Amino acid sequence: MSTTSQPLFGEASQRPANPPPPTLVDSRPKLAALIEAAQDAPMIGVDTESNSLFAYFHQVCLVQISLPNHDYVIDPLAVDITPLSDLFASPACQKIFHAAENDILGLKRDYSFHFANIFDTMLAARILGWSQAGLAAILADKFGVQLNKSLQRADWGRRPLDQALLAYAQLDTHYLLALRSQQEAELRARGRWDEALEGFARLPQVEWVDKPFDADGFWNLPGARDLSPSGLAVLQQLFLWREQQARKENRPPFKIIDQRTLVELGRQQPADLAALHSVSGMTAGLMKRYGGSIVQVVRRGRQAPPPTPPKRGNGNGRPDPKALDRYETLRAWRTERARQRGVDPDVVLTNDQLMIIARQAPASLNDLAATGVMGAWKLQEYGDTILRLLRDGQTSGPTGKRA
Repeated sequence: MSTTSQPLFGEASQRPANPPPPTLVDSRPKLAALIEAAQDAPMIGVDTESNSLFAYFHQVCLVQISLPNHDYVIDPLAVDITPLSDLFASPACQKIFHAAENDILGLKRDYSFHFANIFDTMLAARILGWSQAGLAAILADKFGVQLNKSLQRADWGRRPLDQALLAYAQLDTHYLLALRSQQEAELRARGRWDEALEGFARLPQVEWVDKPFDADGFWNLPGARDLSPSGLAVLQQLFLWREQQARKENRPPFKIIDQRTLVELGRQQPADLAALHSVSGMTAGLMKRYGGSIVQVVRRGRQAPPPTPPKRGNGNGRPDPKALDRYETLRAWRTERARQRGVDPDVVLTNDQLMIIARQAPASLNDLAATGVMGAWKLQEYGDTILRLLRDGQTSGPTGKRA
């Protein structure tokens, strides 16, 4: 990854407050022209929009790319975007995202893209301890730009795309290059540049993991465990029916029927349409679309045996008491260290990283490096302190008292 700063927009690193409309890329020639324009760019702004709030089988529906002199909005539903693979994988071009992980995961899931040389403006903001790390708040604070909040939950899978949606999508990348320049200057001035580079270097490694439907997920719905055994049986059948219906209609499960209504149906177990109509959450639209089906599912649930609570495990087993004691010691240190820095605790180390260290109990810097949870910067910054805390814990009982 390049560590050299490159001026992009002059000394002020500002972009126009009212940019010209973006180019909508919806054909192969337009995509080829964009790739040609970007091939020599040292860095580009990138964002994506998906329809996860509106589809069960959600997908990337827009890809926004900003060059120093123009913005593009690519429509993947109209043009095959796999030719972008070389650009995303190129170490010579830095890709600037805000909250990069979700975008990278979506693009890997849908297109198997590979990535290199990432800059994440959200991660940079969190390392710097900015009071707000969301893009809307940053744009308002740094550039005086107000995003149209009414479009935040838009259905990006609908076509045609109107100008308001295109303009909104454009602003998600239009300021990223200028923002990156500001953040690099501040990161360097505060001695956090190497920490940021270490965090950015991990982002291309994230991989999409498909999570299969959990048939026992109904146990985790709020209020589910307060139901009677027969109520749980009804809830189980309704939960399975909702999943099947969501797949059939290609809609998110919560768009079929929300979880509070599912639990209430389990509690009341309506025997007919009249009883169903009185259940809280059963709107006229739900009654019209699914009323008959729900009554049938409730009847099936009332005849089914009560479900057995699932056995839960984390794969590695519950940590032993000594590992838990080490974890709590490390967590207390991390909380205080984060407070001193003015950042969220997970900027220092995440809970998962702390647990790995606590389980393995490394005795040297080489052992700590071998855990794979810390790069060179964090090893130098925090390694000796972590090892000292672990050594002190060896002479303490499980409550932290000296043995």
